[in-house]
Amino acid sequence: MAHFVKFSPGAPPYARRLTITNAKPQTVVLIHGLWFPGYILFVLGRRLRRQGFTVHAFSYPSVRADLSANAERLAGFLDTLDADTVHLVGHSLGGILIRALFHHHPRQKPGRIVTLGTPHGGSRVAQHQSRYAPWRWAMGKGVIQLLTGAPRHWTSPPREIGVICGTRSFGMGRLLVRHLPRPNDGLLTVKESAFPAAREHLALPVSHTGMLFSREVAEQVGQFLMTGKFSR
Repeated sequence: MAHFVKFSPGAPPYARRLTITNAKPQTVVLIHGLWFPGYILFVLGRRLRRQGFTVHAFSYPSVRADLSANAERLAGFLDTLDADTVHLVGHSLGGILIRALFHHHPRQKPGRIVTLGTPHGGSRVAQHQSRYAPWRWAMGKGVIQLLTGAPRHWTSPPREIGVICGTRSFGMGRLLVRHLPRPNDGLLTVKESAFPAAREHLALPVSHTGMLFSREVAEQVGQFLMTGKFSR
């Protein structure tokens, strides 16, 4: 069962409602998280294609490059797309990369944004593991930037943003940090996944990685991209 979670009174005034035109098919760019390759998004992408979207997956070096370098890569990729509307969907660190994109390259085509299990409020698990040098190396430059608070100084993307959080507590985070506050998705708490500037938040019974394979998540992503609202 889906649960709608209110974290803020609503999106800021500059997050204006998108007017969709029918000039070209709406394009969606999927952005993976830490450690994952682009093909982890295959199932989500296939389900969005069935909803009528043109879908691309963007891959980037999530460990060895920092957020600004990867934002430049993403901006270059988006420039190659022949589309009037480009929606962005980011899983985990991919959602932070979307915010980095608008911070460093704000002139983007119209579209909506959905983040899936993104640590907008930081990550207790990552903070805990960053005490150990091997883990700091494994998590990479982007996560270290997140933990040092760089995204807090960025202006929110001027787009309608939907946030999906998981509440199925199954994943590596529970093994690394005992007593991870609930509700959580096995890595991030719902509070950590929240983004005050988002138009809507939705909590679903999925785990951090499992949300990429959830039919309901795919349906809700498509619904928000089309209408600016999750299905109730």
